[in-house]
Formats: sequence, C-alpha cells, structure tokens
Amino acid sequence: MEAEQIVPGDRSAVDEQPPTPVTGPMAGLVVVDVATLFAGPLAATILGDYGADVIKVEHPDRGDPSRTHGASKDGIGLWWKMLGRNKRTVTANLGRPEGAELLKRLLARADVLIENFRPGTLERWGLSPDTLLELNPRLVIARVTGFGQFGPYSGRPGFGTLAESMSGFAAVTGEPDGPPTLPPFGLADGVAALTCVSAVTMALHHRDRPGGTGRGQVVDLAIIEPLVTLLGPQPMIWDQLGTVQPRTGNRSVNNAPRNTYRTRDGRWVAISTSANSIAERVMRLVGHPEVIDEPWFASGAERAEHADLLDGYVGGWIAERDLDEVVREFEAAQAAVAPIYDVRDVFEDPQYQALDTITTVDDEDLGPLRMQNVLFRLSATPGSIRWTGRARGADNDDVWGGLGLSAEDLAALRDKGIV
Repeated sequence: MEAEQIVPGDRSAVDEQPPTPVTGPMAGLVVVDVATLFAGPLAATILGDYGADVIKVEHPDRGDPSRTHGASKDGIGLWWKMLGRNKRTVTANLGRPEGAELLKRLLARADVLIENFRPGTLERWGLSPDTLLELNPRLVIARVTGFGQFGPYSGRPGFGTLAESMSGFAAVTGEPDGPPTLPPFGLADGVAALTCVSAVTMALHHRDRPGGTGRGQVVDLAIIEPLVTLLGPQPMIWDQLGTVQPRTGNRSVNNAPRNTYRTRDGRWVAISTSANSIAERVMRLVGHPEVIDEPWFASGAERAEHADLLDGYVGGWIAERDLDEVVREFEAAQAAVAPIYDVRDVFEDPQYQALDTITTVDDEDLGPLRMQNVLFRLSATPGSIRWTGRARGADNDDVWGGLGLSAEDLAALRDKGIV
C-alpha cells in the first residue's frame, strides 16, 4: 500500500455516497465512531438518525461487543441492529501502525470522532487529540469515558453501572427498607449519549457559526457526571441544609399523592400531582375533598409528609375499579394518570402508534424489524432510519477504497489482520 499524502480538511474520499441517500439537519457531516458499549455508539447512532454519514470502525476480529450482547435471533444480535443503524461499517486494527494510519486518513476528511478508550490509549497509538487536530483543525473529538480524562479515577475501567452507583442515583432509588436499586437497562449510558450529542452539536456550532473559529475542539465527557445533573436540587440541599434525600420507593419527597396503585383487574397505574390543582382534582375524584382544606395540603412537600393518608384514599378508590374505568375517570377529571406498561403495551398503545414511536424497517437478515424510531420530529429536516446494523466490514471496499486503496491494497491488509 503506497502512502498517500493526507490533506487536512480534504473531504473527497468520504464524499462517496453511503448506501442510501441522506437528508436531515446533520446531512453533510462525517462522523467516525470508534467507540463501544454503549454511550459513544448511541451518540453516533442519534447523529446518524438525523443525516450524518456515520462510519463505524470496528476491530476486524472482535467487532463491536453489542453485536453479541444480549438477546439474539438465529445468531444475530438484536441490540446491534438498533445501535448500528444508519452506520457504514469498516474494520481496522487501530493498535497496529497500519490501522492507525488508516484512521488518520479517514479523520483528515471527517467532522467528528467519537471514542471511548481509556485515557492514554489513543495517545499510545499515535492518535492523540493534538496529532489529530494538527491533521484536521476542524475535527471535533468526543472522548466518552467512565471518569473523564484526568483525576485519580481516570485510568479505571468505567461502565454505566458505576455511574448509576456513584452519581447518587442508586442511593435514592428503591424502597425505604430495601437496598439501593440499579436500573435494569443502560440508563447512565443513554443519558451520557444524549449529553454527548448536545456537546458535539455545540462544538460544531462554535466551529461553523458566523464569526466562529472554524476550528474543532475536544469534548471530555465523563459518564459519572450527567446523572448528577439529573438529581436536581439534591446537591444544593446537602450544601445548604445538610440533608440527604432518602429512598422513598415510588413516592416523592416533593409532592403527594404520587405512587403506583393496583387496579381491581390486577393492572397498575401511576399518578403524579406535582401541581396543586391536579392534587385537588384527584382528591375530589376519589371522594375526599375535605383534605383540600387542610393547612398542609397547599404545599407539595407537606403533602408528601401525609403520603400514607393520601395513598390510602387514592389506592382504596383505584383498587375498587378496573384499569379502563380508572383511566377514563381520571381523564374526565383532568387529573394526570398513566397505566404501567411493559414493552408489549408500548407496541399496542394508540398514542405511540400515532407517533410511530415503534416503527418497522427492513433488515437484510431478519426481514421486517420493529424498533424505536428517531427521537423527535423536525418539521423541515426530519430524521430517518435508512438501514439497520450492517455486517462487520460491509463497507470496507467503499470507504477504504474511497481513500485511494486498491483491491490489492485491501487484500494485503486483510492478510495482515489490519482490516
């Protein structure tokens, strides 16, 4: 393989058309995803959903672990089909000099790099941010790690579970007399992915806005941090009042009634009364308007101190009625209620159906496949699912060939285990 001079900012090689024409607000942007499990790849998925040309770089032998993580059908990992959607897939062993050189050539034409290796890994491979930004000054480099790029824990392996533990989330989740509770899905990774998308779009705006710098920058995102923001006032309450929020199960320390309640036919509903007016409507509905006149009722926090009383009234009323009646009566009273759904109910609910929240896409392996749609609707530049997760290295010829590699070059790299 002959060396090709890398021209910073030259986009000719990556302007080869991906498998399906793209539209959307991010169309024209090239995102290189070298991350794995799960925050970084999900951030790249979201950018791809809205038009970015995402090129997924995987190890030639192992691939992204999400290909084999969790449930599968006929040996095909289902998580990958969603996480890998709208991505062109190529392989490269970045730990080998030839593989690192391929990535450099790709990044010279890219807008965004998303990576989640332990701090120091890219540097060890000769791919430090300084090197990459010298190569392509417009590049935005998103580094997603468990603990960030510096500090005493930065070298530790980090996963979403650790963030859910250390952020304070697990400490306030669960029943009062039970253990701290972790979510049964990748909550911290998902929140970090959304945060990463925000950070990348901010960096791109700073680069490209009128009067902007025209230069990229490095995003340092620690997965342990975004959940701390979602704790709301808890840090300030500790700082100013010395109070730590306890576990309260499904109840809230800020208002009541707020809980899950079982209906006569064995279903469950959740209600919320964050607004005083909603709390009043609920108590009138369940036949106890007298509590509205209590001095403590006007304050959500004070209502929370009387949660046993209020839950008794609400829970007793709901237990005497079937789910359909409960929902109908709450809606008529303009009080907030929702049934507790599992994934089967999400598929069947008419509101989700109207929104096309679960949409059907054609998959080359599984045929019609239903999965989550794009996150939100834009009136002028909507996102779309153009294809599902593709086979490892499916786009090697197009992408690496677009960088000037011949069929003989690629064959030689395959023989050496580089791609």
